[in-house]
Amino acid sequence: MRLNKYISEAGICSRREADKLIEAGRVTVDGKQAVPGMQADENSVVCVDRKRIQPQEKKVVLLFHKPKGIECTADPRVKNNVISYIHYPVRVSYAGRLDKDSQGLLLLTNQGDLINRIMKAGNFHEKEYLVQVDKEVTEDFLKKMAQGVPILGTVTRKCRVEKAGRDQFRIVLTQGLNRQIRRMCSCFGYEVVSLTRTRILNLRLGDLPKGSFREATKEELEELERLLQEGEKNRKEESFAGGKPVKNAGKYRNPQKENGKRKQRRFL
Repeated sequence: MRLNKYISEAGICSRREADKLIEAGRVTVDGKQAVPGMQADENSVVCVDRKRIQPQEKKVVLLFHKPKGIECTADPRVKNNVISYIHYPVRVSYAGRLDKDSQGLLLLTNQGDLINRIMKAGNFHEKEYLVQVDKEVTEDFLKKMAQGVPILGTVTRKCRVEKAGRDQFRIVLTQGLNRQIRRMCSCFGYEVVSLTRTRILNLRLGDLPKGSFREATKEELEELERLLQEGEKNRKEESFAGGKPVKNAGKYRNPQKENGKRKQRRFL
């Protein structure tokens, strides 16, 4: 197989990032400096930064309930890094960060290409959060949050927001700007007290205990693949439509709620 695919299937990174490693001279095959387009097989000795790697036999997708205080990094110098915390026997990487002060659903996998597909913002993949703020949530605040907020030199995409309590709301985003929800709230004088990610596409936090993880089920993975393919298809259609987002792109449909009646597009 192509060397970039070999590296990706070893759970190191995506194929695109593997190409960058090769171009940077950080990869060798059978002791020789690797070049773009090179091939590798099961008998090849492939090293990244002088450490031998091999494709993982078992492909896994983990749902992890990240506690507050755990950092999304694999850097062993960071005491509370997520990789050391879960101590999984197969090398995995996270798909989509959660900042140190946030908690909730974090996906980890040894499939580099899957990470790249999940994180591609152009596919409008949904991520849902439950947020508690420091004062009462008003209808005006919800409306302004949903319409898009100017942060980091851009305006956030329109999103779905719903009140969940006196000082709580649920929000569904299709992008992942740095500390996005906290920055959005700050624009209207609100401070986030707690932030929990409860869903990524069709994968839900549910009642998974804080600090624990589980493997995704076969049914969840099949639905995840369907949604990823749908998002990729919609992105291609969008490019032919002059950049206009395709309606319902990347939105999770709950089959149990689709009974022939009008679909309720709220928080599933």
